[in-house]
Amino acid sequence: MTIAFISHPDCLLHNMGNYHPESPERLKVIDEAIDKSPLAAQIKRYQAPLATKEQLLCVHDERYVNFVFQSSPKEGSVVLDPDVVMNPSSLQAALRAAGAAVYAVELVMNEEAELAFCNVRPPGHHAERNKAMGFCLFNNVAVAVAHALNAFKLKKVAIIDFDVHHGNGTEHIFKNNEQVLYCSTFEHPFYPFCGTETHSKHTLRAMEG
Repeated sequence: MTIAFISHPDCLLHNMGNYHPESPERLKVIDEAIDKSPLAAQIKRYQAPLATKEQLLCVHDERYVNFVFQSSPKEGSVVLDPDVVMNPSSLQAALRAAGAAVYAVELVMNEEAELAFCNVRPPGHHAERNKAMGFCLFNNVAVAVAHALNAFKLKKVAIIDFDVHHGNGTEHIFKNNEQVLYCSTFEHPFYPFCGTETHSKHTLRAMEG
């Protein structure tokens, strides 16, 4: 079995500030653990490509994508949301993160790998169609799912989201898409304070296949 491990040094350069919980150290620790893993011999490393604007526009509004590109600072930092800060390397890192997710789909669908893991940042599941939120710029998994549906003509895709937070952005992006099943496990009550039966109006429909 071949396991694709997709990452890129650019993802280490996105910096939200000293002692911030969304830290480059997360990627370093995972990378070191992979080297020591009993599965190391089955892991093949890949460099994450840059996501294209066309791929981002499958799940994000054009006005928002342009806003993120235009907000990228040449120096210092800019605040897009109380929880989202961009430095000069953040845009490149975000494009690598979304690009890694797209590449993971391609490697698996083209049978070059049985499994794929993306060791990237910034994360993505809070990013809405038109808004940065919760440390997230682009919704990486949403970009990947759209690519799977569009490029490989899959009829159905399931997203299983394991996190302490509910993936509000991913849910909202696919809320009217019957090709996508979104399942989220999370702590409650906790940020972003949504996703429970009292908030969700998206009922599951019976599907075949």
